[in-house]
Amino acid sequence: MSTDHILVHDEGGVRTVTMNRPDKRNALTAAMYSTMAEALEQADASLDVGAVVIQGSGGFFSGGNDVKDFLVNPPTGPDSAVFRFLRAILKCGAPIVAAVDGPAVGIGTTMLLHCDFVLVTPHTKLHLPFIDLGLVPEAASSLLLPKVLGHQRAAEMLMLGRPIEPERAAAAGLVNAVVPADRLVAESQALAMALAAKPRNALRQTKALMRANRDEVRAVMDKEGALFGELLRSPEAIAAFQAFLMKSAAKG
Repeated sequence: MSTDHILVHDEGGVRTVTMNRPDKRNALTAAMYSTMAEALEQADASLDVGAVVIQGSGGFFSGGNDVKDFLVNPPTGPDSAVFRFLRAILKCGAPIVAAVDGPAVGIGTTMLLHCDFVLVTPHTKLHLPFIDLGLVPEAASSLLLPKVLGHQRAAEMLMLGRPIEPERAAAAGLVNAVVPADRLVAESQALAMALAAKPRNALRQTKALMRANRDEVRAVMDKEGALFGELLRSPEAIAAFQAFLMKSAAKG
């Protein structure tokens, strides 16, 4: 199942999914979404997986969507790779631990709302620049982020596009803890191993009870996805993406 850009490793009842494209800040392509979705779907289907860890590599969590790939392979409906991944992370019965170091942009942040535990480092920056790209939020973040942060602080992230710093994110309850970067892998694996050691059926049933609003979340996710796809073709979004690509090209 592993590819060059998505590594999947199973050990001790823990499935570790690593976004492994550090030269592109672990920006996600359609192929990467498909591999991650498959890894989560398999984890959901098997009690052999007691917990899942999602992490990045090279000092990055994820730069969000790979813009070039996104324009070539835009999400055209519910069967698109990105929406398959979002459904998989929403549905996964095994607890999910996110180990976040460095930038977490767009879906790099919104996927965290579907994880059960989130550990970040002092270098982490959670950033949601959807409006600046002429788009709306995704992954039901328009519903979930205000519930976690409150409307006003969520508006800072979703409307103004202001990043939230690690300590503030922890104080607000968006993440569990801020840990040193050199301890992130060890602490996230230890947490996942502790979860995997629990009675697995009871653990999954507990998660299901805690996520009892999943149908509501899925409905909002679908509504956001439809609007996202519509706005992706708008003049605002096209201009924003062209500007982004020109800026990236200028940086080399």
